[in-house]
Amino acid sequence: MSALAFTQLFLFFLILTLIVRFWLAVRQLHTVKKFSDNVPKQFAGRITLPAHQKAAAYTIAKTRFSLVSLTVDTVVLLGFTLFGGLQYLAGFISAHISNDMICQIALIFAVCIIAGMFDLPLDYYRKFVIEENFGFNKMTPSLYLGDMIKNALLGTTIGLPVLWILLVIMEKTGTWWWLYAWILWSAFQYLMLFIYPTFIAPLFNKFSPLTDEKLRSQIEQLMQRVGFRSKGLYIMDGSKRSSHGNAYFTGFGSAKRVVFFDTLIERLSPEEIEAVLAHELGHFRLKHVVKRIVFTSAASLVFLALLGFLKNESWFYAGLGITPDLASNAVALVLFALTLPIFTFFLSPLLSMGSRKHEFEADDFSARHTDAGHLVSALVKMYEDNASTLTPDPLHSAFYDSHPPASIRINHLLRHS
Repeated sequence: MSALAFTQLFLFFLILTLIVRFWLAVRQLHTVKKFSDNVPKQFAGRITLPAHQKAAAYTIAKTRFSLVSLTVDTVVLLGFTLFGGLQYLAGFISAHISNDMICQIALIFAVCIIAGMFDLPLDYYRKFVIEENFGFNKMTPSLYLGDMIKNALLGTTIGLPVLWILLVIMEKTGTWWWLYAWILWSAFQYLMLFIYPTFIAPLFNKFSPLTDEKLRSQIEQLMQRVGFRSKGLYIMDGSKRSSHGNAYFTGFGSAKRVVFFDTLIERLSPEEIEAVLAHELGHFRLKHVVKRIVFTSAASLVFLALLGFLKNESWFYAGLGITPDLASNAVALVLFALTLPIFTFFLSPLLSMGSRKHEFEADDFSARHTDAGHLVSALVKMYEDNASTLTPDPLHSAFYDSHPPASIRINHLLRHS
């Protein structure tokens, strides 16, 4: 393939993706607005009209803002590639740093910092304007700044050694470097499953043991029935950042923890909490977690093999605005990371389809081990509390939503009642 042909291919996918994403957003805005004045029949008496209208307004605000984010991301992508930003950065850094490894690491960090500078105001607006206006944001500017500093320090502390090893592998291990890199990446991901619950998550949130003895007993009986062993039941102080609620289990093997947001504990009844947890445990018992890990691992192997091919092709660099003299492993990593989402966007419905299948199966599991009506009432409360739209556009939902639309999910559960 020639450099010109690859440039044309890149622009084709970029423009096509932009057109489809704008079209999907317009469909979402039209559909949500169209049904905003009427609560769907299956939710009548469960969700009030003001709550339904709030969810519609929240969805519209987020969708409109997503178009702003998409525009900024596209400008940044073109700025780094065809407009010469990465070419300039690579030349500037190589002219001032003689050590090749330090030069490559500095380039990747520079790209991350610059991209972060564009994302920061968007993220701030998302939290302190949109989330704030709808009553969800509980963060203070100081907490936001503290989180940002912690993330930066963690990213550097953990990411720097991993990046250094990866670049050494790319440089020293020959044609099959991508296979060794995949082994490194897989080992790192599995390690994070063990250390995240114990060492990383507590840096951002406080995890307190569940002290409600009646609820604890009820949950332990459920876990015993489904054969789930946990290192503990915890309540997380999610309310200090957001009023959104959730429950999940984290970790792997003996490090598994069941975690409830404090907002969820306050809002749901014990029976509803049990039903929600049964759904999460369903993901575990039905091997969804293992399947996701295997799929992610297999996908990363395919993508690394693809990168192994592309990094040796001059048209890959030249087609994205990089001259051959500045081509390097770091440049290949950056270009691949920047452009991969453009070429894989149309796989989104397939990924969503698989995720939704797992959600239906987990709902069925919950209905077998608890009262399906309790899960329905819990979901309705969560839809209302999180201002989740009850009337999404089907096509938009197929691309972006990992969970089934509310009406379809509730109707599916009601068949168990």
